[in-house]
Amino acid sequence: MLNIIRRHRVNLRMLCRIAGWLLLIEGFFMVFPALTSLGYGESDSVVFGVTAFATALVGLLLARFSKPQSSHMGKRDGYLLTAMVWVVFSLFGMVPFLFCSRPIGITDSFFEAMSGFTTTGASVLESVDGMSHGIHLWRAMMQWIGGMGIILFTLAVIPMLNHSGGMQMFNAEVTGITHDKIQPRISQTAKSLWLIYFGLTVILVLLLWAGPMSLFDSVCQAFGAVSTGGYTSHSLGIGAWSDSVYIKVVLIIFMFLGGVNFGLIYKCLRGNWRSLRYNDVFRTYVGLILIMLVLFSATIIARGQARTWVDCTIDPLFQIVSTITSTGFTTTNYEAWGPFVLSLTFVMMFFGACAGSTSGGAKIDRILYLFKNAHNELHRCLYPNSILSVKINDRVVNPDLVSKVIAFLCIYMLLIVGGGLALTACGVPLVDSFFSSFSCLSNTGLGAGVTGYGNSYDILPDGAKWILSFQMLIGRLEIFTVLVLFTPAFWRR
Repeated sequence: MLNIIRRHRVNLRMLCRIAGWLLLIEGFFMVFPALTSLGYGESDSVVFGVTAFATALVGLLLARFSKPQSSHMGKRDGYLLTAMVWVVFSLFGMVPFLFCSRPIGITDSFFEAMSGFTTTGASVLESVDGMSHGIHLWRAMMQWIGGMGIILFTLAVIPMLNHSGGMQMFNAEVTGITHDKIQPRISQTAKSLWLIYFGLTVILVLLLWAGPMSLFDSVCQAFGAVSTGGYTSHSLGIGAWSDSVYIKVVLIIFMFLGGVNFGLIYKCLRGNWRSLRYNDVFRTYVGLILIMLVLFSATIIARGQARTWVDCTIDPLFQIVSTITSTGFTTTNYEAWGPFVLSLTFVMMFFGACAGSTSGGAKIDRILYLFKNAHNELHRCLYPNSILSVKINDRVVNPDLVSKVIAFLCIYMLLIVGGGLALTACGVPLVDSFFSSFSCLSNTGLGAGVTGYGNSYDILPDGAKWILSFQMLIGRLEIFTVLVLFTPAFWRR
């Protein structure tokens, strides 16, 4: 494998060096759960301390002794590094789960770490109530790191990558169809996006802490909401505060913001509110939520399940925003609302929120491209000689970009089907197989049937967990970044 990489001029030394820097960063982040466990007098402080040291040591050795002849990085390097780093982060991130006070196996540990970093929120932990504060914080931090992006954080703190393939790594990791820089330099763009992300997190922590949550719970839930990850510090999830309308409303607002393109939020903070008002994707995002709220509320009322005004307003809105942003938080037994609501939930899981956000799914941007292109094709059935183009935000979209979107959606569906078939081969029931594949590829993390909605994936066989871990990685990096590594053309000169 190494000979193949060298022969086709992948800058392996540079990749190892950057991977070393990234591991140093991961080791630094592990210090926080170590200090937290130490503060609570928990034995896991030692586990996190040793793991942080080992991770940082490996990173230091890679960064110190991998001296590249050239710092140049091409497209191949960007794709390979991005996919590799998410796996490496998960491999080191799983170690605390192996040796904590309530250890789990290798497969479960890797699944939990990959689910965290990809902000899927699917868990193999049947109950988290007995886990240490350090483990709770590490689960929250994994999804927070992965929400905005591991590579993007590195671009923000290591400016030299601006000249060393930074654009290639940026394009390989950031979600969306096109990747616009909001600043002249990639490192400046990364810093601006992370500053917004960090600011939203701090504000949410303070707002939750002002309610019935403790400071620790506020931090864990804030990390899960802004990153649209879905891990919580209680087995009941947000249901532990189901009586608090304040908590639900605050989380709805910040989950919604997590589903908005952060570049668009940046423009609004700079005073350009017009970009928000006339953005087709954002208006579709808001419109879709409102339509779903009407349908959900009408169904709940028709089924006689609306005992209070909260039951037909706040609760359905919370579930809608949580699902469309792929957060996966739940406050109520929403499957009791009936099959129609569940079918709408599947639709939202597929759509996702806006590209350039922390959410999963296919993204509303691509669905918009698909519908506008389909409308044009129907028009050509009647007027074959007409010349029509897809327009988004009053701009004509390049036909090649439309073709890429259609290819993405086709591959996305094939991956759901392929993952479902693979799970059935592992002995998972048919409906559960396809829904679990769909849920993990869309980075939503909801379970069906054998796993139970919003509950643990622990009863799935080990083979199924590895398949779903791969699905989560593909979904977070939006398919092409990972699948391109399996094409012969990638390894040719």
